[in-house]
Amino acid sequence: MEPTEAPTSTPPTLPTLGLVGWLRWAWRQLTSMRVALLLLMLLAVAAVPGTVWPQRAQDTAKVATYISDHPTTGPWLDRLGFFDVYSSVWFSAIYLLLFVSLVGCILPRTKVHLAGVRGRPPRAPRRFARFPAQGSGSVAVSPAQAAEDSVAVLRRGWRWLPFVPTYRVDTRDEGGGTWSVSAERGYLRETGNLVFHLALVGLLISVATGQVLHYRGQAIVVQGRGFANAQVDYDTFEQGTAYSPSSLVPFTLRLDEFESRFDPETLQSRDFTAHVTLTNPGEEPTEETIKVNHPLDAGGAKVYLQGNGYAPDLTVHDAAGQIAFSGPTPFLPQDEVYTSRGVLKVPDVSGDQEQIGIVGYLLPTAQEVGEDLYRSIDPQPTDPLLVLSVWSGNLGLDTGVPQNVYELDEARMTQAIDADGTTVTLYVRPGETVDLPDGLGTLTFNGLPRYVALDLRHDPALPFVLVFALLAFAGLATSLFAPRRRLWLRFAPGGAEDTGRTVVTAAGLARGDDVGLQPELDRVLAATLAPTDDGPPAAPRGPTSGESTP
Repeated sequence: MEPTEAPTSTPPTLPTLGLVGWLRWAWRQLTSMRVALLLLMLLAVAAVPGTVWPQRAQDTAKVATYISDHPTTGPWLDRLGFFDVYSSVWFSAIYLLLFVSLVGCILPRTKVHLAGVRGRPPRAPRRFARFPAQGSGSVAVSPAQAAEDSVAVLRRGWRWLPFVPTYRVDTRDEGGGTWSVSAERGYLRETGNLVFHLALVGLLISVATGQVLHYRGQAIVVQGRGFANAQVDYDTFEQGTAYSPSSLVPFTLRLDEFESRFDPETLQSRDFTAHVTLTNPGEEPTEETIKVNHPLDAGGAKVYLQGNGYAPDLTVHDAAGQIAFSGPTPFLPQDEVYTSRGVLKVPDVSGDQEQIGIVGYLLPTAQEVGEDLYRSIDPQPTDPLLVLSVWSGNLGLDTGVPQNVYELDEARMTQAIDADGTTVTLYVRPGETVDLPDGLGTLTFNGLPRYVALDLRHDPALPFVLVFALLAFAGLATSLFAPRRRLWLRFAPGGAEDTGRTVVTAAGLARGDDVGLQPELDRVLAATLAPTDDGPPAAPRGPTSGESTP
């Protein structure tokens, strides 16, 4: 007899996912809460470069300066979008993925939650001994009547909200004269969780809408002069990708007077008020005020008082006697006594004369502390003094590189010095005219008006951001503090010792640790066993020996 060969075993063939299977797997991963939290943290990390590097939407000049100062890394950062972080492809991708992930998490959970809300509470278990909260007692009514009384107790609303039932209740006839009541509460916990996540989605949509439809601009307005709400009148202006500057409401704003109040002892600021005249299109001019934290509503935008200072009114005549510059020049405050620094650039000089640059300080209340050495001792302009140094040469305004109006490019400029090699310093008070060194011309200090720095913001999504933020807070608080509880009560006819009475047993279960579960069960049981016309019931009994409560 020939030997038979052993059958060869073939390895099992594993099923392949295929394209549809991989897509389902990717969708399940994307819509998981773990990935949603990961994307939320990733979005926070992705926003960090926007605070580290200058952003083109806020300050184009700083971006240009950074790229020129860092010729190796600057262009690469620009290609990767680090100067336009919040409109970059990679930041938008994270934003959209987070949005899709939250929506994918919420929809199935909402479906399950609605099904649970419409369902019946689970029926009472056969034995209550294993539950953490227990109680028992007896009452001199029939089991059906006792069950009906317990339903009324469980459905009774809060004292401050009596028309909203506390529990969802279901009554069952278990046969043999025994009745049971199942009660459940706490679906509000999951509702709060869903409201929180829906509010997050609303916040994402609102912030994105605000970024697309907003505009923000800053403008300096000198006392006695006006401002028109047009892009050319802004010192800086940024807008959303879907906002057109032609949509700006053409209102005008004139600064009539600026009041400032300081503490006489500490010189700390106490109050700033800008009195303005607002003229809306087709309306009569109205007098308004703008204060710190009290903006003015104009043309759909809020006008904030961002800063203030002094703008010396100066006139510069060149060497030919022609007016090369005339008007107020804002000086920026440097300290609490308004020692202010300013720059005056005079490019429009006659003939072949070199351009003029003037840099200096304004002292609102000057006090001489040494020979040709002054300081300001009060922010109010009781004795103003300009301390200036003069430069001549090429201001560099024709290089095509944006310049800061409050900085002087000294690369091609020469500072005026005396014959002994010391720097020329000019001291000028209001009403005085001084000669500029090297025959450059003259400078006249005409007066000292005030100016205000206004910040105008238009964001139609701000009310929605506030509403969704409050909803998120309310939903989170509800999901954290609303207890999830189930109570069961069983009403059985009494035995030989309790003839004519109904024996009541009760149990409770909570999701997680709930120190209020046993007191809540005792409250419901005590209200159910309340005295009746047939006499006082037996007192409710808590857990027996060996049973524990949370």
